[in-house]
Amino acid sequence: MFNKKRWRFIDTHRASAEWNMAVDEALLRNFGDDNLPILRLYSWQRALSLGRFSDAKKSIDFEQLDKGGISMVRRISGGGILAHDNELSYSLIFPRRFLQERGVKESYRHLCSFLLLFYQKLGFEAQFAAEAGVQSRHSDICLAGVEAYDILIEGKKIGGNAQRHTKMAVLQHGTIPISFDKVLFTSLFLEHNGFESAATLKEFGVDTEQTILHKILLDSFCETFHVETSADELSVSEKQSVNELLKKRYTKSEWNNNGSTIYS
Repeated sequence: MFNKKRWRFIDTHRASAEWNMAVDEALLRNFGDDNLPILRLYSWQRALSLGRFSDAKKSIDFEQLDKGGISMVRRISGGGILAHDNELSYSLIFPRRFLQERGVKESYRHLCSFLLLFYQKLGFEAQFAAEAGVQSRHSDICLAGVEAYDILIEGKKIGGNAQRHTKMAVLQHGTIPISFDKVLFTSLFLEHNGFESAATLKEFGVDTEQTILHKILLDSFCETFHVETSADELSVSEKQSVNELLKKRYTKSEWNNNGSTIYS
């Protein structure tokens, strides 16, 4: 699928929700067609992230959110509301032409295939929901919904993935939940139906250090797409973009609560 055999690999480690989403947008905005495609791995401080068009007021109990001191940030990608706890996340940024006219659903199938190998390396038979015969179930809360190319293990959804397309590039980011305070996070939502069908690695008996999971995920990506990675850090201009986006968007309640800040 990918016609560039070398990818730029950035590990930004654990950070706030606001910073993580500012980095994704900064990398996407600064990406040029001749740039090396990017794989970023990272994790989150405890938070909620909302899809670009998610209606926070219909789904989230803001009183409980304040009591728990939980951050909430709106993504530039689609999808529903995600809860982030102890997890490993990835972001891919690459030229749009890599998709070779594939539609959005088919692109998820291809881009998420490295996750299937990752779970296989952990000893699980993971499947896309569509191939497992599980009917799609829409919900603005990611935990409670199932889309055709969500990944299931033993019938339970694990993690989530979302995309943002520009004229030049595609961003896809997603999560691998390691452990999760389900009692705390379910209290943040106004409805809880379907949460029992979501799972974490810990629930499946995986007790592997995150650094090892990190390596397995990176190896799975390289094996699946037959690519190599070159370790790198954010450039000076990318860091400047991150700081500007934090001030302009990701620390603003206007953006995070209702997305009213115009995306440009």
